[in-house]
Amino acid sequence: MSSKEAQALAREQGVDLVEIVANAQPPVVKVIDWGKYQYQKMKEEAKNRKKAREKQSELKQMKIGLKISENDLNIKIRKIKGFLEDGDHVKIIIIFRGREMAHKELGDELLTRILASLEDSCIVEGKPQFTGRNLTVGIRKK
Repeated sequence: MSSKEAQALAREQGVDLVEIVANAQPPVVKVIDWGKYQYQKMKEEAKNRKKAREKQSELKQMKIGLKISENDLNIKIRKIKGFLEDGDHVKIIIIFRGREMAHKELGDELLTRILASLEDSCIVEGKPQFTGRNLTVGIRKK
């Protein structure tokens, strides 16, 4: 349709004539309400920004002492599974206090138990490392 016919149609309907593709021959235009179009475009961009923020994974830390009871350990493991399901990376930290540093093998055993209970839902990132008085390892969702 010619540009004059399109402009007359837009005026008749009380809406705007908006150029969509300027480089085409002839240019592609749409008969739409400009205010409504801008509002929908703004809402869509906000929705996309929100989705982008949601997809970013965080690094969660779970600190565990050597003398933790079995029930408390199960609660922490359940919490770690929740973090993994949300797509977050988890850093497990085994804390050694006082003379516990003389028994590093206990920390290795505890970490092995934790990782064994999580092995169906996580991947271990690197080897466990001692940093100061802590034994740390990173895990992420399969």
